[in-house]
Amino acid sequence: MQLTGFDWAIIGTYFLLALGVGLWASKQAGKDAKSFFLAGRSMPWWLLGVSMVATTFSTDTPNLVTGLVREQGVSGNWGWWAFLLTGMLTVFVYARLWHRSGVMTDIEFYELRYGGKPAAVLRGFRALYLGLVFNVLVMGTVSLAAIKLGGILMGWPGWLTLLITGAITLSYSALGGLRAVILTDFVQFILAMIGSVWACWYLLDMEMIGGLAALLEHPDVSVKTSILPDMGDPGAWMPVLLVPLAVQWWASYYPGAEPGGGGYIAQRMFSAKDESHAVGATLLFNVAHYALRPWPWILIALASLIVFPTLADLQAAFPDIPADKIGHDLAYPAMLSLLPPGLLGLVAASLLAAFMSTMSTQLNLGASYLVNDFWVRFFRPDATGPEQVRAGRLATVVSLILGGGLGLLLTDAGQAFNLLLLIGAGTGGLFILRWFWWRISAWTELIAMVGSLVVAGYFTFVHDQWSSVVLADYEKLLWGTLLTTAVWVIGTLVTPAESDATLSRFVDKVKPGGPGWRRWSPSDTTGHVAWSVPRGMLSMALGSIGVYATLFATGSWLYGEMQRFWCLAAIALICTLLLLRLNKTRK
Repeated sequence: MQLTGFDWAIIGTYFLLALGVGLWASKQAGKDAKSFFLAGRSMPWWLLGVSMVATTFSTDTPNLVTGLVREQGVSGNWGWWAFLLTGMLTVFVYARLWHRSGVMTDIEFYELRYGGKPAAVLRGFRALYLGLVFNVLVMGTVSLAAIKLGGILMGWPGWLTLLITGAITLSYSALGGLRAVILTDFVQFILAMIGSVWACWYLLDMEMIGGLAALLEHPDVSVKTSILPDMGDPGAWMPVLLVPLAVQWWASYYPGAEPGGGGYIAQRMFSAKDESHAVGATLLFNVAHYALRPWPWILIALASLIVFPTLADLQAAFPDIPADKIGHDLAYPAMLSLLPPGLLGLVAASLLAAFMSTMSTQLNLGASYLVNDFWVRFFRPDATGPEQVRAGRLATVVSLILGGGLGLLLTDAGQAFNLLLLIGAGTGGLFILRWFWWRISAWTELIAMVGSLVVAGYFTFVHDQWSSVVLADYEKLLWGTLLTTAVWVIGTLVTPAESDATLSRFVDKVKPGGPGWRRWSPSDTTGHVAWSVPRGMLSMALGSIGVYATLFATGSWLYGEMQRFWCLAAIALICTLLLLRLNKTRK
C-alpha cells in the first residue's frame, strides 16, 4: 500500500474545506460566549443530530469495535450497544428538561439545581475534572487511534500525525467555535459513512475473502458471528450481556452516553432552537449511531480474522509500528491498507475527519467548562464577551496539547474504554435521580465524585498488584458501582438538604414534575402533579426495542437469515408506529 498523489489530493481537499468552514464561521463566533460555545442557540435538529453522530464516530470507534469482535465475537459489542438505553432515556425524558434549564453548560446546571458554597465548589471542581482530567483522557484515546491510523496508512510517526491534524482541528475549532464544529461535523459524517461502506464492499470482494458468504462460512469467522453470547456459559453471557444491560448503561458515566444526559450531547441540546429541536436531535443521533453505522465495521473486523489472524501477523505486516501499539484494534487500519488508490485516500480522509470531529467537539466543550464554569465564575465574572472568546481559544490550545500528549502514551483503545467506564462507575444513578428526588444535594455529588475517583484508582493501580484475588474488568465495574453508590447514598442521608428557596427555583425553571417534587410543584385541579416521565419511560422502551430490532434485522439480512430478518423488521415497524402514536399529542 502506498498513497498516491490522487489520495493526497483528496486528503488535502478535506483539510482545506475544514479550514474554510472555520474562517467562514469565525466572525459570528467571536461575538460572545453564547455564539462561541452554543452557536447562538439557533441550530436545527437535523444538523445537531448529525453532529452528535459524527462526534461519536471517532477514529477509535471502528478500532474499538474491531478489537471487541476479534477477541469476543460480534456479541462483544453489547459493551457499547447497551448505552442505547441511556440515549433513549435522554431523548424522551431529559432532552426537554435540559433545554428548559437555559444554562450554557451542564456544569452551570449545578448552581441551578443546588445552592450555596457546596454548589460553587462542585461547579469549580467538576469544571476542572471534566475540562481537564476526563476530557484529556477522551482526547488521548482518540489520539491513540489517529496515531495508529497515521502510522499504517500514511507512514507518519505519531507526533507528526497529531501535529498536522491537531493544527487544522485547532484552527477551525478555535476560529469558528461550536458553529464551525457542527458544520464540519456534517461534512465529516457524510465522508465517513461513504468511506466505511465503500471500504467494506471492496475488502469483502477481495480474492482472499471471496465475498460475504465465503467470509461467514470461514471457520475462523463463523464462531465469531453470533449477536448473542453463549447463553449456556455464564462466564460468557454475564460480562458481555447481563452486566451492560443490567448495570453499566445507568451506572457509568461515559462520553456521549451520560446517564441523564450531559457532555457534548447536552451542549448540542443547549444550542437547539427550541425543545422540539433538542428532542429531535437526540432521537436522530441514537437511531443513526446504533442502527445505521456498526455493520461495515463489524464485517471488516470479521474479515481481518482471515487476513491477520493473530497479533504476530499484524506485527509482521507492519514492522515499523512500535510493539506497544500492536493490539487487536490495530486490525482495522491494517485492513484499510489493502485498499486501492483513490478509495484509500477517501477512507483515510474520512477517518482523519472522524478524529478531527471528536477532537474539535471535546476541545470546544472542555474550553466551555474551563472558561464559563471556572475562569468567569470564580476569577473574572465581569469578563466581556470577546474576553471570554479569547480565553476559550487559549483553553482550546492547552487542551489539545495535553490530549495529544496522552495519546502518545496510551497503547490500546480497549484499555482506555475500560478506564473511562470504571472512573464513572456508580455515579450514573445519581445523575438520573437528581432530576426527580429533592434530597439529592451538592454534597451528594461531591462525595460521589471523590468516591468514584478513589475506587477507580484502587482497582486500576492497587488491587491487581496487592491482592491475590484476580478480578475481571466487569467484576471491577460491578464492585466500583456498588461501592461508589453506597458511598453517595449514605452521604446523601447524613449531609444537609438543599434549601427550600433553591429547590423552588429549580422546579419553577425546569418543571421536572413527579412525586419527588410534589412539595414545590404546581398541581392540577385533582391535586395530582402533572408528570410526563411514565410516558417517557414507555417511549424509551419502545424506542430501544425498535432500534435494537433494526440493528439485528440488518445483521440477519447480511447473514442470509431472511425469516429472522422479516420478524425483526416487523417488530421495528410496530415499535415505530406505537412510538408515533404515543407522542403525537405531546407538546
